[in-house]
Order: sequence, then C-alpha cells, then structure tokens
Amino acid sequence: MDDTPKARVNPRRTPEAERPSGKLLDRQILALALPALGALVAEPLFVLIDSVMVGHLGTAELAGLALSSTLLTTAVGIFVFLAYATTAATARRIGAGDRAGAVAAGVDGMWLGLGLGLVTAAAAFAAAPWIVDAMGAPDTVAPHAVAYLRASAPGLPGMLLVLAATGTLRGLLDTRTPFVVAVAGALSNIGLNAVFIYGLGLGVAGSGLGTAVAQTGMAVVLGIVVLRGARRLGVSLRPHAAGIWSAALIGAPLFVRTLTLRLAILTTVAVATSLGAVALAAHQVINAMWGLAAFGLDALAIAAQALVGRGLGAGDVPHVRAVMRRCLQWGTGAGVALGVVFAAAGWWLAPLFTADDDVRLAAAVGLAVAGACLPIAGWVFVLDGVLIGAGDGRYLARAGVLTLVVYLPLAWAVQQYAPDGVAGLAWLWAAFGGAFMAARAVTTGLRARGTAWMVLGAER
Repeated sequence: MDDTPKARVNPRRTPEAERPSGKLLDRQILALALPALGALVAEPLFVLIDSVMVGHLGTAELAGLALSSTLLTTAVGIFVFLAYATTAATARRIGAGDRAGAVAAGVDGMWLGLGLGLVTAAAAFAAAPWIVDAMGAPDTVAPHAVAYLRASAPGLPGMLLVLAATGTLRGLLDTRTPFVVAVAGALSNIGLNAVFIYGLGLGVAGSGLGTAVAQTGMAVVLGIVVLRGARRLGVSLRPHAAGIWSAALIGAPLFVRTLTLRLAILTTVAVATSLGAVALAAHQVINAMWGLAAFGLDALAIAAQALVGRGLGAGDVPHVRAVMRRCLQWGTGAGVALGVVFAAAGWWLAPLFTADDDVRLAAAVGLAVAGACLPIAGWVFVLDGVLIGAGDGRYLARAGVLTLVVYLPLAWAVQQYAPDGVAGLAWLWAAFGGAFMAARAVTTGLRARGTAWMVLGAER
C-alpha cells in the first residue's frame, strides 16, 4: 500500500526549524480556540436574552418563543457547513501562499450564504403558520410563535452571511474578530429588545425583530472586514457563478453530515419523550449541560480546522500530524476533565434546574453516564475538525449516514425495552453518548490513521 499522501502540488514544505512544536504549538491552538469558544458561547445568549425579556410578557408568549426559536436555530444550524467549508478552503489557500485566492474563496462562500439566507427567509416567512401548526402548537401559543418566526425571518440572510464570514476569518487564523462581533451583537440585542418589546409594545414580534437587526448588523461588520481585505488584495467583490457553485459543491457533503447529526439528536429527544415526563425533563437538563461542554470541544475542533487546512495547503504533512496529535490530546483531556465535573457535580447541578426529586435523581444519574462518554466526544469532535479542515466532506457525509444507521436501532431498542424514568434515561445516554459517539470515533479514527484525506496544495 502506498503511504504517500495524494497531492496535486507540493508547494511549500515548512522548514523544520520554522515548524512550531511543543509549547508554541499549544499557544497557536489556544490562540484560536479561546476566542472561538467565546464566539460560540455568545451566540446562545441571543436566545437567553430573548427568553428573559419575553418571559415577563406571559406563559403563552414564552412558549411561543421556545417553539419558534428552536425552529430558527435548527434552520441556521443545518447551514453551518457555510462556516466549516469556508474555513477549510480559505486555510488551505493561505497555507499554499495564495492569500488573494483564500479571500476570494471566502467572498464566494459569503455570496452563497446570502443567497441561501434570502431563500430560507422567504420560505420561513411564508410558511410560518403551517410550520407552527405542524409542530402542534396550542391555539394560545401559535400566534406568538408565528409572530416571532416572521419577525426574525428577515435576519436569516445576515445569520448565514455571519457563518460564511466567520469561516473566512477562521481560515485566515483570525478567531478574535468573530468573537468581538458576537459579543457586541449579543449586547446590542439587549437594547434592541428593550426598545422593540417594551418601548414600541411589539411583544414577541419585537424580540424576533431585535434578533434580526442584531444579526444583520453583525453580518455587515464582518462583511466589511472581509471585503476590505479583498479590496487590498485586488480581489473582485462581484458574485462569480463558478466560485459560488464550487462553494456549494464543497459544502453539500457537510450539509449531509450535519443533517445526520440533527436526526440523531431529534431521535434522542423522541425516545426521551417516550420514557415519560420525568425522563424528558431530566434529558433537557443533561442535554443543556452536554451542549455547554460541546462548545469547549468545538472550539478545539475549529482550531484544528484552520491549522490542518493551512498545513495541507503548505504541503507540510509532519506539521499536520503534529497538529492533529496535539489537538487530540487537548480534546481528550478536556473531555476527561469535563466528564469528571459531570459525574462528580451532577448531584449539585441538577437542583439548579428543577425542584422535583425524581427529575433530580434522573438528571444526576444521566449526567454521570454522559460524563463517562465525554472523553470519546472530545476525540470525535477534534477528528471531525481535522477532517473538515482537510476538506474531506464526502467521507464525513458517508460516515455520518453509517453512524446514524448504527444508532437508530439502538435508540429503538431503548424505546421498546428500557424502563421509564431513571434507568431508561441512563440507557438512552449510554446509547447516544457512548455507542453513537464510539461509532463516530471508529469511522473518523480509521480515516485519520491513513493518508487518503491528506490532499496537499491549494485545491482539494
């Protein structure tokens, strides 16, 4: 078997003396991961701010927000490939010494994000009543859910443009600018909500409008940053059909991968619902904590995306391997640390979410199971970032379908045979956090051991 990475070109192998290692490599990883973590955490603040302010309007209004904001975040979440694919394409060209080409790839990704955002916004606005009705919203809740969804829909082009612009800057090894803009956007959302909800008396619609304006403002700022860089390099700002089509082709497999993950999460929620009210309530607690841990692990994956893409663009295989090993050490170590916190502090964390003793017990046990699975998750998230940075989306799409096929029968078995309550929830998290993550670890791990994903040069 030929163990040599595939290469169209091998442009610039970094001299060993210039190659970062040890503490310097750690500093590079953390310099990217920490601001990325801040930006990831800032985004959920939009929903949190909306929830706090709308909660004072009444129960029906808050329930409407809960439903519609979930629909909105799901719609945006399936387009996260705009950030991932753009990061990989931009970083690879930077590594190859083609900064103008890197920024041009980012501009193409931003045009794609804007186009998808306009289509999604129009669909969300027109179909809002039908979507809310299909979700089974009660009559008292539905009008508020529709109002929020329609008011926030104009912000969707900005939201997707933010994803693409953020991916471009990450590929340029700049995670600080998206962090600053995300924090500023979250803070501005507070003032906008206060004006629209209370000052103008728009209610739930005011909350959606505030989110739309804040996200559009973020898109404008990030867009200006990227476009200024493009002008300095003489890169055209006009949309190019070939470049946009290329960005879509690169992103399509990552869309499939993201869709399989969303289906796994939705399946888990459906099974938790079948296990009874106690299990469902406790699952929400565990899922919230798992999501918080995922932010930290995702930040390391983002660092891996940028550094791996840059290394492959430069044709520096030893550096890429070094980055992967170090990021895996960080990811697995962070997973162990977070797992210990979950397992040890579950009994104290659960009461923060609920006063129901049965839910507390189920949440504490479930947190212990989830904590035991977090080291695997740390490994998986980082390897996902490595392969995304390499532009290996087609493999990740196939692996996503395979792991979903592995997980669905396990989830069905939990639904059919596991008891309700604490035990059933523990089995569910063993299936999701354990078996599903283990399947992902095997598929990504086997791929990373080989060299098929190591296509060198500016283009994959």
